[in-house]
Amino acid sequence: MAFKLAHTDPQTKARAGTMTTDHGVIETPIFMPVGTVASVKGVHQKELREEIDPDIILGNTYHLFLRPRTPIIKAAGGLHKFMGWDRNILTDSGGYQVYSLSANRKIKEEGVKFKSHIDGSLHFFTPENVMEIQRDIGADIIMAFDECTPYPCDYQYAKRSMHMTHRWLDRCLLHLQKTPLSYDYDQFFFPIVQGSTYKDLRRQSAEYISNVGAEGNAIGGLSVGEPAEEMYAMTEVVCEILPEDKPRYLMGVGTPINLLENIALGIDMFDCVMPTRNARNGMLFTAHGTINIKNKKWENDFSAIDEMGITFVDKEYSKAYLRHLFAANEYLGKQIATIHNLGFYIWLVREARRRIIAGDFAQWKNIMVKQMDKRL
Repeated sequence: MAFKLAHTDPQTKARAGTMTTDHGVIETPIFMPVGTVASVKGVHQKELREEIDPDIILGNTYHLFLRPRTPIIKAAGGLHKFMGWDRNILTDSGGYQVYSLSANRKIKEEGVKFKSHIDGSLHFFTPENVMEIQRDIGADIIMAFDECTPYPCDYQYAKRSMHMTHRWLDRCLLHLQKTPLSYDYDQFFFPIVQGSTYKDLRRQSAEYISNVGAEGNAIGGLSVGEPAEEMYAMTEVVCEILPEDKPRYLMGVGTPINLLENIALGIDMFDCVMPTRNARNGMLFTAHGTINIKNKKWENDFSAIDEMGITFVDKEYSKAYLRHLFAANEYLGKQIATIHNLGFYIWLVREARRRIIAGDFAQWKNIMVKQMDKRL
């Protein structure tokens, strides 16, 4: 994978670059819409390509392993062909989903035994079989198997967990060398920095991960309920250590403000369910603040959903009409809101990139953070 830095903001650590894989160029900073089960909820692939237009989306190893099951994806020719998506895909390793199943899983050195949330069946994830599963799913970027610690987390637990994540990483790397590609394109591997909210552990983990020499690096465990200030502090510590010539991926983050603040700290890649999940609850993100479209104040507002929006829904439908759809529990309302929110996230990171290249990112970011913090 070729990663080239094009520009760095003179006042912050923000970067604009390009990543190139066999499925195309990814311009950074980038937000990856979450397509958990080979589908970005509520959005056709045609709308995803032509309206939202991301360079890369995310799939989930845990969910795809359970349903439709890896052999079916492999028989289809890989996830790209199975879901009709010809651009880049990243799969997370399932570590976060296993973490979220705290009542139904047991973590050991060998791996994690867990019960399916679908039918209660028992399964066992190891660093080795997670690499095999991701080979067969066929994403362009695949993640190391790690343990995501909860927040809050005591120091000794965080330390033990971090060292186990490092040992699991070594096993992932060793097994990848033995496991051939399943398809006729390359896959690229990202290890994950852990260490909870302890600076010394985060430094230690970032140094260990940096020494692996992988194609890119990720930061995990910072979207589990910690205050934003803790997230920013840990991100800053880690970005000081991770190599500048490799992309940096902050997993599971976050709000539009989180994106801009972390871009300023040197992050290149993001994913989060927030734009789609909040959309289904009637929350719209805009450059001027957040709209709760269910509020009665929008009942007679016939202005466009978002005059600055980049998708067709933003100007084709009014706030009053969208509010009506939510009041009537019409699924079209959720679809419109989802397309809007994803379009806004993609616009935000692309505008950030444009500002980094222009040299005025810092000033623009500070204005945007204040505007987006409003409730309209």
